[in-house]
Amino acid sequence: MVKIRLTRIGAKNSPAYRIVAMDSREPRDGKHLEILGYYDPKTDPATIQLKEERILYWLSQGAQPTDTVLSLLKEYGVWDKFLALKRTVKSSA
Repeated sequence: MVKIRLTRIGAKNSPAYRIVAMDSREPRDGKHLEILGYYDPKTDPATIQLKEERILYWLSQGAQPTDTVLSLLKEYGVWDKFLALKRTVKSSA
């Protein structure tokens, strides 16, 4: 199963994270399939960059976001776009 989750990067005591698509059996910092964004919680406000198109692609392929990634997607409106896309596909079928 593919998960969309965070991978830690950055120096000691200065965490930053990549948002990646990876196999759920891989370790946290293991081999990823694709980098989907970047998240730095230490800045004020937190810095986040998302590749919305690729995230929507992986979600449509059945990838499951972790709780933390899901909250980030909801905060930046990507999750709502995915739900609207899903509704449009269902209604047209």
